[in-house]
Amino acid sequence: MIAGRYLRSRRRDSFISVIAGFSFVGIMLGVATLVIVMAVMNGFRSELLGKILGINGHMLVQPIDQPLTDYDAVASRLQGVSGVVAAIPFVEGQALVSGPAGNLGALVRGLYEADLKRLPLVAGNIRQGTLDGFDTAGGLAIGTRMAQQLGLQVGDNITVISPRGAVTPMGVTPRTKSYPVTAIFEIGMSEYDGTIAFMTLPEAQGFFRMDGKATGVEVYTDDPDKVGDYKAAVEEGAGRPAFVSDWRQRNMTFFSALEVERNVMFLILTLIVLVAALNIISGLTMLVKDKGRDIAILRTMGATRGSVMRVFVITGASIGVIGTLAGFLLGLVVCLNIESIRQFISWLTSTQLFDPTLYFLSRMPAEMDQGETIMVLVMALVLSLLATLYPAWRAARLDPVEALRYE
Repeated sequence: MIAGRYLRSRRRDSFISVIAGFSFVGIMLGVATLVIVMAVMNGFRSELLGKILGINGHMLVQPIDQPLTDYDAVASRLQGVSGVVAAIPFVEGQALVSGPAGNLGALVRGLYEADLKRLPLVAGNIRQGTLDGFDTAGGLAIGTRMAQQLGLQVGDNITVISPRGAVTPMGVTPRTKSYPVTAIFEIGMSEYDGTIAFMTLPEAQGFFRMDGKATGVEVYTDDPDKVGDYKAAVEEGAGRPAFVSDWRQRNMTFFSALEVERNVMFLILTLIVLVAALNIISGLTMLVKDKGRDIAILRTMGATRGSVMRVFVITGASIGVIGTLAGFLLGLVVCLNIESIRQFISWLTSTQLFDPTLYFLSRMPAEMDQGETIMVLVMALVLSLLATLYPAWRAARLDPVEALRYE
């Protein structure tokens, strides 16, 4: 009851109440910012990981010493390994693609139609055309961004140019061939939508002068986080000398940078909560100074030092608890509507707030992690509680005689 009265604003204590209000707002904004930033960082990692692994596979089996001519047999053996969901042979090469609106460098991949349909990121996101009859159509499936930049629609011809052409007395001449666009997909990651094109495996083998050979076999497992456990079985299941690498090795630098950025952002934003907690210390210290006579009267009426200390601990902790809960609710609302908020701010400022060419993704993701959110809330509550201890201890140590000497 006493702590509640100290929290309520009165004319004489208005300045102290203003400090308490700033402390509340600071903790609320600090917690909300931490929750939102951590959710967005988790969303980035999850979306990027899902996009990268949806196209590149969890493990890559490449030949050693001898070309991969028995790719169908290797894929069949790998398909039978425990934990392996799919094993897809492919041919890969870099080429220049050309359309009515310009030219682009592209990564061309050759896959069987059945294997291409096993990639849900591609098969489930066809915007124009179809993958049915892909093996016999002799065309290309390209991303929406590539189609826009080259000015292509389904049915238009796209010219593919490879530097590995025919050898003539005048040197090597680039190989050029025109293909119809049979399908346009949208993965949602600008890097892939603008640079990857799919063609049939036999056609890719002929175009890149890899007759009867494959670049490698991509292996998809039931749990990408357990690729280390499957690696030995995959190496054995290949049945031939092969080099096996997983997605963590191929993308180590990228995901390590994301992890470092995430940890640094957490430490920096924690300072916001710490500053708000220091406001609680200053506000309670001024409250103790102002309430010295009240504390002395309570002590002379029989209140113990522990009772006085509890009054001020409850006063400061109330600010921390209410501010933390309000910050969590604010962060939750923002995370659930992050894309709508982004679009509104972009409309309001007439700027592109989240450029997909810079951030790879076409939408802003947010994914709240239960453990991280609880850690943020506990940290804010602990800092708020610790901030109350010194002013409360000073109040409990106040001598009633000294406080009432000049009253």
